[in-house]
Amino acid sequence: MASRNFYIQLILRVTFLTLTAIAMAFSLSYKWYFTTGLCVVLMVAQIFSLITFINRTNRKISYFFDAIKNEDFTLRFPEGVTIESFKELNKSLNRVNGLIQEVHMQLQVREQYYQEILKQASIGIMTYNEKGHILFANPTLEHLLDYTPLNHIKQLKQVDENLYEIFKNFKPFQRKLFQLSNEREQIQLALKSTPLTLDGQSLQLVVVQDIHKELDEKETESWVRLIRVLTHEIMNTITPIASISDSIIKYYRKGDKITPMEELEEIQIKNTLKGLEVIKDQGGDLMDFVQSYRSLLHVPEPNKTLVKGKDLLEKIDVLMSARLIEGESEFATRCNPEDLEFYIDEKQISQVLINLAKNGLQSVESIKDGKVQMVAGVDENGSKYIEIRDNGPGIPPEVMDEIFVPFFTTKSEGTGIGLSLSKRVMQLHGGGIQVRSIPQKETVFRLTFA
Repeated sequence: MASRNFYIQLILRVTFLTLTAIAMAFSLSYKWYFTTGLCVVLMVAQIFSLITFINRTNRKISYFFDAIKNEDFTLRFPEGVTIESFKELNKSLNRVNGLIQEVHMQLQVREQYYQEILKQASIGIMTYNEKGHILFANPTLEHLLDYTPLNHIKQLKQVDENLYEIFKNFKPFQRKLFQLSNEREQIQLALKSTPLTLDGQSLQLVVVQDIHKELDEKETESWVRLIRVLTHEIMNTITPIASISDSIIKYYRKGDKITPMEELEEIQIKNTLKGLEVIKDQGGDLMDFVQSYRSLLHVPEPNKTLVKGKDLLEKIDVLMSARLIEGESEFATRCNPEDLEFYIDEKQISQVLINLAKNGLQSVESIKDGKVQMVAGVDENGSKYIEIRDNGPGIPPEVMDEIFVPFFTTKSEGTGIGLSLSKRVMQLHGGGIQVRSIPQKETVFRLTFA
């Protein structure tokens, strides 16, 4: 309706302007100069009125968008005008203005809500651009670093020079651990970097978390597990010794008196000898157990050299092939890329790989088409890794948290320090060892290198 009225008025104005032009031409041809002059004045007035009529709508729309740009929602257009088309246009602009104002208020409330969440978050959050200017740092981060306000990452030099170097060279999706010491305390920080783009600007979002409490809890939990396993192993060894010793003592003592030699029977002497042999064996087992514990505690520092991944895996392949039962299981290695190199202690890492490969072969012994694969490569973050995969029965979920605990084992043979020793070796190399297992389908041990 509004547009129809607008077009009708526009057509009428153009029609009157055309008639005036014709009248001016007609009067000019008859040399009616007064009439010609009157037509010129009338034409100029009509042209000015037409331009004003058209620009009135443009100005309103221009004012409207300027007000929106400046977040000024007080602008109102009169709805009581006589021209119906302008009346409908003003109503529409006022309605749109109201909707935009409502959306803007909702966004402001939501932004304040998110800002409050970030401020109250228990982890530190920082966003900075490529030039190092800090766009946002929540109070938790300032409290962790004991520095406020934070405007540029160079300020971190005053907190710790090494911390500044981490932020300066932080790459997307990197994770770092940093121990920060200040006058109040010593805290362990976990830092994670995430890239993001906002308004065409590349930014770095860093999340900082104090994991000192979590590390303490994990350490205590590890000690509890270790003590539980140690207690179990020692009790299994000592209980028979105590029981046999008590039985032997009864042969040679009755009450408070020692049994005379002439009263001893041959069977008692034989049982005494057997008991002493059992005690000796149990004592030897206990000594082996203690020696295993010592070997776990005294892993030497790695003597690192550059080792070709392909050569390393080929050596393991030769060693493991000798353990294969004919036609029962399959062992294969793959290195991609073939020129991949590792900066490692070859002897230590070889021992880790042999242990994991042996465990894999043992797990697939009882299944048909058992396969163990050892794969070396580089992941999407540029980290080098070696994976040992098998299609055996897998690791039960209930023991997954226990497999790296020293002396814990589900096998009838072995000391249970193989995986613990492997984990210790990887830690000394600055890397780690992770495991994932899907029962009856796949188990993967992954060694990651710094």
